[in-house]
Amino acid sequence: MPAAPVKRPPAADRVYTHVKQAVLDRRYEGGTLLTEGELAEAVGVSRTPVREALLKLEVEGLIKLYPKKGALVLAVSAQEIRDVVETRLLVEEFAVRRAVPAPAVLVARLEELLAEQRRHADAGDLAAFAVSDRCFHAEIVKHAGNDILSRLYDQLRDRQLRMGVAMMQALPDRITRNHDEHAEILERIKAGDAEGAAACVRGHLGRVEDLVRGETR
Repeated sequence: MPAAPVKRPPAADRVYTHVKQAVLDRRYEGGTLLTEGELAEAVGVSRTPVREALLKLEVEGLIKLYPKKGALVLAVSAQEIRDVVETRLLVEEFAVRRAVPAPAVLVARLEELLAEQRRHADAGDLAAFAVSDRCFHAEIVKHAGNDILSRLYDQLRDRQLRMGVAMMQALPDRITRNHDEHAEILERIKAGDAEGAAACVRGHLGRVEDLVRGETR
């Protein structure tokens, strides 16, 4: 009996995924003008599902639609980065304190993510590193045991990924620094040092804020 054909996602979903991933990976950088015709050809669909996908992406704040012209990919602003960093500080400092003492499953997962980050860093895969970086922090938030907080944190996902790639493209040495700072956070968690872990999180995110102001350390 022949195998059932693999069902493809709806056309609008394919366009949405294509554009969103390219924006998050910065293959479509801020300031890029995307046209319906180009996207329809790239994904292999008609223009109608392209319009549907672009409307959804505009609601998410990744693009701005201009009738009869196309969609402009919105750049990441310094203010947006500050807002995200401030929100992350509030959530992540609280979460890392709540996650200590850490269960073995959390420690094992964080160690796995650290090893994954090292592989991506060695390969120079910024997009994959950004995903693993974000997962490291999200895993700690998840183990704080507050579902509402976890859902709030999940809303930052796209901005975190996009900013992470942008930061590492501008400052390649941040890849190694991020990995090392994650290792410091994990060591404090394993030691049962909630305040030390919170201080490491604060320093880690504080460096992002310094970079926004044009400072490096």
